[in-house]
Amino acid sequence: MNQPLAYVHPGAKIAKNVVIEPFTTIHNNVVIGEGTWIGSNVTIMEGARIGKNCNIFPGAVISAVPQDLKYNDEDTTVEIGDNVTIRECVTINRGTTDKMKTVVGNNCLIMAYCHIAHDCIVGNNCIFSNNSTLAGHINIGDYVVLAGMTAVHQFCSIGNHAFVTGGSLVRKDVPPYVKAAREPLSYVGINSVGLRRRGYSTEKIREIQDIYRMLYQKNYNNSQASDLIEAEMEATPERDEILQFIKNSHRGIMKGYFKSN
Repeated sequence: MNQPLAYVHPGAKIAKNVVIEPFTTIHNNVVIGEGTWIGSNVTIMEGARIGKNCNIFPGAVISAVPQDLKYNDEDTTVEIGDNVTIRECVTINRGTTDKMKTVVGNNCLIMAYCHIAHDCIVGNNCIFSNNSTLAGHINIGDYVVLAGMTAVHQFCSIGNHAFVTGGSLVRKDVPPYVKAAREPLSYVGINSVGLRRRGYSTEKIREIQDIYRMLYQKNYNNSQASDLIEAEMEATPERDEILQFIKNSHRGIMKGYFKSN
């Protein structure tokens, strides 16, 4: 860690085996865990909490103050889990008084030029491809994949195991286990490839498909479809997770895709 060309504030708490490359700046009130590598020209600002075995590539800026006019220098944080890779020029802003923190879970890959705004909560094992952008107050589940150039509107939620195709504009909530594509963003099927990679059986994938057929292909509104799913589908963790997501959605869930005549 003894890098004469980097600046590390005496108040930063950094594990002994952290590697810091030249021309990096680490501010006061920063905690960095064991085994983390920080590339050159990285800026880590006050309030950053970075876990073990992370890799932060050149040009990244972690825990800058929020780009929110309501922010008034409150003592907020960015919390990054273990085994997270943050590629070149990624920006992650600290929280505001809403949640007081911005969170990125364990084992995530955040590719170059992505932006994660204030008060976002990102789960574990997520992949955000280049230039994906999260506005403030967004909740992202586990194993979510955002393809390149995806933009997510503030206060949206994206459920576990969802896949959003490149260049998408996410204006509504994206339920768990689905693929989302087209403009406006719509349901285009189950993320079956991702689910198989994570050990879901064919029977379980079919169960999830049946749930979404009732929701998106039976011409019911969300309330009617939810009642039908609850009445006709066996109670399972996946069924209950989908129903709870729909119930808790504040922005409303995305629509199904229909071809125009």
